[in-house]
Amino acid sequence: MTIPTLENERVRLELLTLDNYKFLKHIAQEKDLLTFSPSDISTPEKLNDYVHIAIHGHYHKLCFPFIIYDKVKKAYAGSTRFGHINQTNKVLHIGWTWIGHEFQGTGLNAHIKFLMLQYAFETLEFEKVEFRIDERNNKSRSAVEKLNATLEGTLRHDTLMTDGFRRSTCCYGILKSEWPDIKATVFKEF
Repeated sequence: MTIPTLENERVRLELLTLDNYKFLKHIAQEKDLLTFSPSDISTPEKLNDYVHIAIHGHYHKLCFPFIIYDKVKKAYAGSTRFGHINQTNKVLHIGWTWIGHEFQGTGLNAHIKFLMLQYAFETLEFEKVEFRIDERNNKSRSAVEKLNATLEGTLRHDTLMTDGFRRSTCCYGILKSEWPDIKATVFKEF
C-alpha cells in the first residue's frame, strides 16, 4: 500500500523515515508523552528502535507510519500511523499517535484524524477504521468519542505495558457508511 503525503492548510503527514525522524528527538523526550502506550521513546536509542519497528512494519505492508508537521507552527509535532492493515476485510487502525505537549489542544489532532479518515474511506475505500485506547486514557478516549466513533467493547488486560501493568483496551470503530455524516458534522469546517 503506497500512501502519498497527506496535507491540508494546517498539517502535513509524510512517511516516517530514518532520515526525518531526527526532527522528533526533542519531542520524544517530553515527560509523560506516552504514559498510556506500550511503546517507549524516552531516549534516542528507544526512539530509534521505535522508528525501525515502524519502518519494518511498513516494509511488510502491516502499517504506514507518518511524521506530523504543523504548518501553522512551522515545526514537526509527532507521529501517527495506519496499522493492523487488513486488505482482505478492508479494516485498519489509526493509532500510535503522539504529539508534543505544545501542539496538544490546538486542533492539530482533529486535522490529522480528518486527513487519515478521509484517505482511509474515500481513497483506499476501507470499510472500517478502528482505534484502540488504554481504558485509563480519558483524554484520548474523549478525542475519539468527539469523532463519533462507537465504543465497541473493551479487551480486558490484553496489553502488557513497559512498567509491567496489564492494561485493558477500549476498541472504537467508525464504519464507511458513517463517514459521510461524520465528515458533514464533526469536520464541517474542514
